[in-house]
Amino acid sequence: MPSIPDPDLNTEARLLIERIAARGTRHDVVHGGVRVAWRRFGGESAHAPLVLLHGGHGSWMHWLRNVEALSAGRTLWLPDMPGFNDSDAPPRAAPGEDPLGPLLDALGGSLDQLIGAGTPIDLGGFSFGGLTAARFAVRRGAIRRLALVGSGGHGTMRRMAVEMINWRAAPNREQERAALLHNLAALMLHDKAAIDPVAFEIHDISCHGTRFRSKEVSQAGGLQAALDKLGGPQLLLWGEYDVTADPRPLVAQLTAGHPQREGVVIDGAGHWAQYERADDFNRLLLRFLG
Repeated sequence: MPSIPDPDLNTEARLLIERIAARGTRHDVVHGGVRVAWRRFGGESAHAPLVLLHGGHGSWMHWLRNVEALSAGRTLWLPDMPGFNDSDAPPRAAPGEDPLGPLLDALGGSLDQLIGAGTPIDLGGFSFGGLTAARFAVRRGAIRRLALVGSGGHGTMRRMAVEMINWRAAPNREQERAALLHNLAALMLHDKAAIDPVAFEIHDISCHGTRFRSKEVSQAGGLQAALDKLGGPQLLLWGEYDVTADPRPLVAQLTAGHPQREGVVIDGAGHWAQYERADDFNRLLLRFLG
């Protein structure tokens, strides 16, 4: 288990996050009484805007190591989805209704205010954000290409080898940070060397900002049904060591009989593949987007 980062190193990590955030502009948009924080990176572009959705217990910072490469030639939009980090929590769905519905309403309505309803976009999502992106794509339409990494909702067996720790039950900040570090290693990153102060800071901030219960939504399935409804070019990425799925048979299952659906396993990566193997992820996504 890696050691908890020194507080001075976490100060440096926060400064790095702030410097990257400063390269973009923040837009707080209210739809249906829910304020959604969006961050825009990159200049005007002839390409379709690229929208990326973070994972559960996440934030826009799940894409921190991808911002520079992906915004170099296109406009990149990163939300804190409703119920996460800087955005308001969506209202609870009524009993028997879609638990993701209010989140999708606020997400779609706020995006349409920013770029215009019906504007074609390229869309991506990570983990819980992968299932959310697929569901969002079906609901909104006007999706040029869809790319998912470590997506939830696949309905197959996880391969968690280490139990997660309830960090919220920790009696003090020191034990809370130890629990968060444990979970980061158990779930998110395969190579312990990848658990640097920046990864820990992103995880710490994002976990504390999470107010939406995403686990039940992801485990309920629905990914394949959404992909089948959507059609069009789809890129499905998983890290080789992702503990939320067994990537190679899952990729084979999802791509079989779908000529426009490409599956890739990123060597050496865990669940948070776009952070742990950022260069590989950026190259694959940019190639797919054309």
